[in-house]
Amino acid sequence: MADQVGARTPSPRLEAFLEMVAAERGGARNTLAAYQSDLVHFGRFALKRGASLETADTQIVRDYLGALARAGFTPRTTARRLSALRQFYGWLLAEGARGDDPCAAIDAPKRGRALPKILSEDEVAALIAAARARNGADGLRLAAALELLYAAGLRVSELVGLTLSALARDRTHLVVRGKGGKERLVPLGKAARTALAAYEPVRARFERKGRPSPHLFPSKSRSGHLARAQFARALKSLAADAGLDPARVSPHVLRHAFASHLLAHGADLRSVQQMLGHADIATTQIYTHVLDERLRALVRDHHPLAARRADRQRPVR
Repeated sequence: MADQVGARTPSPRLEAFLEMVAAERGGARNTLAAYQSDLVHFGRFALKRGASLETADTQIVRDYLGALARAGFTPRTTARRLSALRQFYGWLLAEGARGDDPCAAIDAPKRGRALPKILSEDEVAALIAAARARNGADGLRLAAALELLYAAGLRVSELVGLTLSALARDRTHLVVRGKGGKERLVPLGKAARTALAAYEPVRARFERKGRPSPHLFPSKSRSGHLARAQFARALKSLAADAGLDPARVSPHVLRHAFASHLLAHGADLRSVQQMLGHADIATTQIYTHVLDERLRALVRDHHPLAARRADRQRPVR
């Protein structure tokens, strides 16, 4: 085991724990190395307080988590280290090596949820303009794929896997098969329909010779359709053409932009949830950060109490 995870562990119990994780749980090398690093780090902390990794009590665990917070460790990292301690002490308890679990009464730190990275409406417009400026069949395909991604808020896997049958005959909406095979109906705006109409005459150029493809964005590759990585690279190239930082642009960032821009223009959260294909509206609520300023403006401009306060604050002439 020491050969797998690096330097030999200073504790026979920890060594046995890592052996168990590898044998019974199929722990990968990186998983074992992370467990070892986190538990050794805590063991050193415990030694300074007169205990050891095996004998530390709840107060020492609390002190350790507090020390991590004061040292600037993120809640996510702190939660990961607490998880390693839970796993270790749960195993000791099950093995009869301890009569208690010092982590049992400790809550994990709230990790929160990172706000989605998005592009502004002007930045998306610049990206689309750069796609429209590309010449030839490749440019038409890229423009159509980009317009569709942004117009429908698709996951990149949903985009590249679209079939011709997913498009309504009048091109006004799209049937998307999302996670778990669930289908949803997404309306398409004029810009997306125009881009698809321009791409349609050249679509067959991307098919394998003599083998018509059912995919909306076919490819001569083994999969038979445009690859996710290929489309992601094309977006990076477009970002450079549009004067944007390529590191900020990805298919999923455009999905975030779709949701945020809809909400900013008055769409209700439930409708956005349905178009994104989220099973739980709590997942969609992360986009509501874009509503803060609009809601403040609504209250300021339209709430009767806010209007009365404004009247009272007007200077007397």
